[in-house]
Amino acid sequence: MSFDFDLPPKLIDPSQNRYADEAVLAVKLALEAGRNMIPHCNARGTPNATPESSLGIQTKSNEKDLATLVDVANEDLIVAGIKSRFPSHSIIGEEDTGTGDVKPLSTAPGVKTWIIDPIDGTTNFVHGLPLTCVSIGMCDGGIPVLGVVYAPMTHELYVAVKGCGSYRNGVPIRTSTSTSTPTEPSKTLSKAVVCVEFGSITNPLEISQQVEALQRIMVAGIRSIKSFGSGVLDLVYVASGRLDIVYAGIAGEGWKPWDYCAGMVIVEEAGGCIRTIHEEDGCEEDGQGPFDIYSKSMICGAHSDLVEECRALLLNR
Repeated sequence: MSFDFDLPPKLIDPSQNRYADEAVLAVKLALEAGRNMIPHCNARGTPNATPESSLGIQTKSNEKDLATLVDVANEDLIVAGIKSRFPSHSIIGEEDTGTGDVKPLSTAPGVKTWIIDPIDGTTNFVHGLPLTCVSIGMCDGGIPVLGVVYAPMTHELYVAVKGCGSYRNGVPIRTSTSTSTPTEPSKTLSKAVVCVEFGSITNPLEISQQVEALQRIMVAGIRSIKSFGSGVLDLVYVASGRLDIVYAGIAGEGWKPWDYCAGMVIVEEAGGCIRTIHEEDGCEEDGQGPFDIYSKSMICGAHSDLVEECRALLLNR
């Protein structure tokens, strides 16, 4: 299998993009980390399968929140690569954070912070399911400006730089009908494929809140419900029109900055919209302000009208 991708000059040419050097490095590291994931996934269910005991599986916040030796090795690889090339940059990684508090994100002008998830969809990875990926994002002054996501089992590389568009395997991508045209009107909820990740909550009240929100959407009428087990892939699938809506954080099952950072750039550069669900997350104008990757809830969709249509149902308005 080849790991070469033709990327447009606007992403990797320093004369066209101020973050070109960082983008080139992020792609290189994502592909290298992705290689580490392929042997286990390919061997699952065969005589050559890796026993789960040899993956060094550890639990973090709960017994369903997993980390493996490959997670750790991938994060070490990515961190070492960034420190070697950009020693002054800050790094926030999922495995380094562990169960502790996530380090605050500097908003000082010119301060660059990388936010990495060495394997998103770790449970999928452990079970050999192909919907798993490496996610590398970067913020400049606290604003996400670069996103690279590599899904090794589907051999798809998503890259976006703020102001330069979003690409899958070097081809531009757009959300599903992000603008209305005479031949194809804007997507509405009744024709939407909606994704929700149920997370690892076990509290009966929180489960009920999550199920009730989903029920309101289904009763209102949608095309389909999906749950893929990888928040990062959910976001890039919205960016590429495979999904129309994804949400999280109805009842405490919200995501972390490394689940959002790279995917947010890819979504927004593809014409999508990402917002908080709950007003208490601090966004201005009833959730309409710029999305904060430290938010406890999120709704992401092909365009803002679709996001607000779904958000109203989630909040039972």
